[in-house]
Amino acid sequence: MITPAQCRAARALLDWSQQRLAEASSIGNATIRNFEGEKSTPQHATLVVLRQAFEAAGVQFVSQGDEAGGDGVVLRLHAGL
Repeated sequence: MITPAQCRAARALLDWSQQRLAEASSIGNATIRNFEGEKSTPQHATLVVLRQAFEAAGVQFVSQGDEAGGDGVVLRLHAGL
């Protein structure tokens, strides 16, 4: 669904702090910190909400499989930019 590395990378693309992600997703900052630090894995529904917050901000999640380098994130270009 979304890995800790993808979460960190998506935040970096958007220049978001963990607090900004917490506000955008209504997920607790501690939950995000523990997930990104690989100390815990949130419930599936929490991961869905995180992904939706990123996608609404323009992040696209890509899955290329192990042979092509694994999963990642890219920032979608908006029309008119």
